[in-house]
Amino acid sequence: MAYIITESCIKCKYTDCVDVCPVDCFREGPNFLVIDPDECIDCTLCVAECPVDAIFPEDEVPEEQQDFIHLNDILSKNANWKPIVSKKDAPVDADEWAKIKEKRHLLDQNGA
Repeated sequence: MAYIITESCIKCKYTDCVDVCPVDCFREGPNFLVIDPDECIDCTLCVAECPVDAIFPEDEVPEEQQDFIHLNDILSKNANWKPIVSKKDAPVDADEWAKIKEKRHLLDQNGA
């Protein structure tokens, strides 16, 4: 079982979670992070580090967020979504976006 990043991460893209990952399973897109389910070792370290509570165990992803299981898998294999292995500064407007819950329509699935 892997961990899944959900809608709350869109346009926030805090990378605190990346710093604690022992296997470098995070991939970075233009305005979202995903976890490669083939790399994730289910260590749980990233969950506590996410300031917007966007990371869930696959079997606990909220019903309305279930499509993010497939999105994490597909986008993590997109050659344009590169591994991210250390923390970066969040976007300047990340704190504002963190307050917005419905932003799925803003997900940029192109390359970073």
